[in-house]
Amino acid sequence: MKLHNLPEIKGSTHRHKVLGRGRGSGHGKTSGRGHKGMKARSGGGHRPGFEGGQMPLYRRLPHRGFQNVNRVSYAVVNLHDLEELEGKSFGLAELKAQGILRANASLLKVLGNGEIKRAITVSAHRFSDSAKKKIEAAGGKVVELGANVAE
Repeated sequence: MKLHNLPEIKGSTHRHKVLGRGRGSGHGKTSGRGHKGMKARSGGGHRPGFEGGQMPLYRRLPHRGFQNVNRVSYAVVNLHDLEELEGKSFGLAELKAQGILRANASLLKVLGNGEIKRAITVSAHRFSDSAKKKIEAAGGKVVELGANVAE
C-alpha cells in the first residue's frame, strides 16, 4: 500500500481559515488574535523552553563537562575477549559479525587486559603497547590500520 492509495477519511481535511476579511466572516478585525498582548503582535510568542518567566528547566539543571567535537572514539576490545573467540584472524568486520562490537563501530582499538595463549592475527586501527607485546609473544601478528581521522 502506498500513500496515494489510502482512502480519504471524512473530516480529515479542513478548509483553511480566512482571516481579516470583515466582521461577518467571524475572523475579521483582530483575525482571531484577541486584543493586544504578546500573542497579538507580529513576531509575538515565546521561544521554546519559556516557562512564563519562571526559571526554565534548561537553566535549573546542571550542565557539566565539555564535549569535544574533534574526539575520536574507538570501539575497544581486550585480549581476554579475543582469547574466548574461535578463529585465527580478527578485525573490525569479524568482531561485528560475531556480535562483540556494535554494527556502527568505525574504529577499533585492542587493549592488553588478559592473556593470549595462541597465535592469532589481529588487525585494528590502534593497539596498546601491552596488547602488541602479548600478541607477538604468543606468536601472533599485529596489523595496524591507519585511522583516516586527523588527530
